[in-house]
Amino acid sequence: MGRWAARITSRTGAVLVLVLAAALAALVFTTSPEQPAAEPTDGLPAGAQSTEVTALADRFPSGRTGVAVVVYERAGAPLTGADRDAVTAAQERLGAVGAVPAQDGRAILLPVPLPEDVPDDERDRRVDALRADAGADLPDGLSVAVTGGPAFARDISAAFEGADVRLLLATAGVVALLLLITYRSPVLWIVPLAVIGVADQLVAKTLPWVARLVGERTDAAVAGIVSVLVFGAGTDYALLLISRYREELRRTPSRREAMARAVTGAAPAVLASAVTVVLALLTLLTAVLTSNRTLGICAAIGVVVALVFGLVVLPAALVCLPRGVFWPFVPRVEQSGAQRPERGLWSRVGRGVSHRPAAVLAAAVLGLGALAAGLSTVDIGLPRTEQFRTEAESVRGQEALARHFPAGASQPVTVIAETLAVDRIEAVPGVSSVGRPERSADGRLVQVRVDLVDAAGTPAADRAVRDLRAAVARDGGLVGGQPAADLDTREANLRDARLIVPLVLGVVLLVLVVLLRSLLAPLLLLATVIASFAAALGAGAVVLRWLLGIPGLDASVPLLSFLFLVALGVDYNIFLVTRAREEVTGGVDTRAAFVRALVATGGVITSAGVLLAAVFAVLGVLPVIVLTQIGVIVGIGVLLDTLLVRTLVVPAIAMLLGDRFWWPARVRSDVASVTPTVSSRA
Repeated sequence: MGRWAARITSRTGAVLVLVLAAALAALVFTTSPEQPAAEPTDGLPAGAQSTEVTALADRFPSGRTGVAVVVYERAGAPLTGADRDAVTAAQERLGAVGAVPAQDGRAILLPVPLPEDVPDDERDRRVDALRADAGADLPDGLSVAVTGGPAFARDISAAFEGADVRLLLATAGVVALLLLITYRSPVLWIVPLAVIGVADQLVAKTLPWVARLVGERTDAAVAGIVSVLVFGAGTDYALLLISRYREELRRTPSRREAMARAVTGAAPAVLASAVTVVLALLTLLTAVLTSNRTLGICAAIGVVVALVFGLVVLPAALVCLPRGVFWPFVPRVEQSGAQRPERGLWSRVGRGVSHRPAAVLAAAVLGLGALAAGLSTVDIGLPRTEQFRTEAESVRGQEALARHFPAGASQPVTVIAETLAVDRIEAVPGVSSVGRPERSADGRLVQVRVDLVDAAGTPAADRAVRDLRAAVARDGGLVGGQPAADLDTREANLRDARLIVPLVLGVVLLVLVVLLRSLLAPLLLLATVIASFAAALGAGAVVLRWLLGIPGLDASVPLLSFLFLVALGVDYNIFLVTRAREEVTGGVDTRAAFVRALVATGGVITSAGVLLAAVFAVLGVLPVIVLTQIGVIVGIGVLLDTLLVRTLVVPAIAMLLGDRFWWPARVRSDVASVTPTVSSRA
């Protein structure tokens, strides 16, 4: 490690690293392909009935046709004659396949077929044109909204328009501000921000290659999460490296020697952290949902790139700059053998925990338990009408439709079988109406549209889909459409969670065992991370429900939040415990070692945790509820890991157990005890 660090920080090596990084970035930028075309089964679980129904649609004359639902409504009063005339004119103009008046006389519904086997931009253009035509020449007081599957897809697309630029600017702004506060230098923050920014854009340009590899587009949601991970992980690694570099500059007049020592000292903890995160992310390859597998590969690539730029490119860039880059707090060489006095916040925290570890641990556990009590408010399931943080016409149209018609009319179910008993389908609870059967081109299959009473994504709609499947199972029938796809996706997420959660825990435990060469310490550290996740999920659910007015969690949120929190949360434990182990190996008892480790790592880890939490909170700039939920829960969890678990819980456990914390390893030399003082090593 020392020889490698010396090579990349030498005069020639540093320049070569920067040239190679620039050349690699240029190559990736110029060769990055376009995203592959969207497929109708994108995002659906493999083998599910909804996926099979979508794949069979091309065998019917109608093909893959969606229905946009135009809802005309006069609020608080019956439609007038002029209203009806305007709707009749619109029906002919829009190509609607009929008009359905509401029983209360206050609304009319126009179903308009739109092809689904077209590119996203063409679908968006058609929906926009439909909305413009539907709203033309209406009498005063008559409102109109377009909803249905194509309209929801258009509004989701609109929510992400320009999202990559907004997210990049917001993330870079947050990182720049916090780095400026951390370093208190008008110059130094620019270097890590520039290096991480290049890494982020490099990863962004590799996502289309990943999409072609896995066979599914990497959408804006995946790109946003990956960008946040790159900035968060990259900044963590930069903070740890620069902290070590600053300390080494106080020992040697040579910048290159100081950086080589800093890289050598920081690399083990950074590598262990990155390996843990990457292996945890790659457990998503076992997922049923292709979107989860895609996210796992993309995020793992992002962390690897952040690692390389943090441990190779950043040292090369910093070592090419003079000490003055730290201005106005330029580190000067201190007298040989001098020790910095033990004082400051983290010294007081360490001593406080050391004096009463049992009381500190009990109070911290009670606090985590109180936050975890919010789990009782967690409700899994997010209907499409609750997916946006901003107003969307498709949501407004769905709400208007539900006031006068069966809420499921905008997103029908499709049933396909060799033979269908329509009367049996009509008898299923929750079915509102059944359309006219349609034969496939080869005459072997028949499909029928079924409108449900309740909107897709609701528990009542889920029950109706399950009952429909049971009713047509004897005929070999399949049930698809948006309500069925929502149900299948939620069930696939639950299946993925049951498989991936134990895998993630096993991966993290294995890495900790190898790193610490211990059994008890890894088990205890893993337990603290699980407790932190439970508290974060409970607190996040309360914040989302009572402060942001979001009652339910999307089915994918618990799994992804768990993955990020366990993988990232254990990072700070790794940084702390590896430093404590270093002290213990040098002859310090465990209690004193953790005091020293807190003093040595407290500032940098706290800065890293606050920055990472802020970066995840930036996901809230996107008007999509799922990303907001992930940002809130992961942000709370990272703060808990940083300020409570790593600061109080882990040191208290270690101080109570003493050297038994490292069981079965014997890591301490023959020195019985050393008075807690600040180590000169960073």
